[in-house]
Amino acid sequence: MAAQKHVGIYPGTFDPVTTGHLDIISRATRLVDHLIVAVAVNAGKGPMFSLDERVAMVRESMQEFGLGGETRLEVRPFETLLINFAVEMRASVIIRGLRAVSDFEYEFQMAGMNARLNNSVETVFLMASERSHFISSRFVKEIGRLKGDIRPFVTATVHQRLMTRFGETQ
Repeated sequence: MAAQKHVGIYPGTFDPVTTGHLDIISRATRLVDHLIVAVAVNAGKGPMFSLDERVAMVRESMQEFGLGGETRLEVRPFETLLINFAVEMRASVIIRGLRAVSDFEYEFQMAGMNARLNNSVETVFLMASERSHFISSRFVKEIGRLKGDIRPFVTATVHQRLMTRFGETQ
C-alpha cells in the first residue's frame, strides 16, 4: 500500500510576492510532499495587482528564486474559505509564515478558527528567516511608490511590474 501523500497549502494575497514569501515556500517544501501556493482573491485588502497578475508573479518569481523545476509545487488562485479550499485540495496542513510577534496574535486566532471549522487540517507556523523577517508586501509597495530601492526584497519580475505600476522605467 502506498503511503499517503502529505499536501500543504501556503495561502496569501501575495500583493506582491516577496523574497520573504519565497523563503517560506522553499522551506515549506521540506515539510510536505506537495505544496500548493494558494493566491487569495482577498478584495477586502484592495490589492494593487489583479488575481491573474499575482498568480503570474508568484509563478515567475518561483522560477527566478530557483524553485521552477520543483514538481511538488503548484500555484492556484482561490476565492473560498481557506479551510474549504484545503479540504478540496486534500491538504492536511496549512503553512503560515510569522515575521514578528505582532503577526502571531492574528495567525493564532485564524489557526484556532480553522481548527474549529475542521480539525483534520493542521496549521504549521514557519518563522521568517533573519534575512527576511522585516519584509512585507505593504512595505515593498510603499518603498517602491516613494522611489526607494526594492530590488533586495523582490525578484526582477516583481521589481519591473512595480516600477511599471508606479510609472517608472528602468
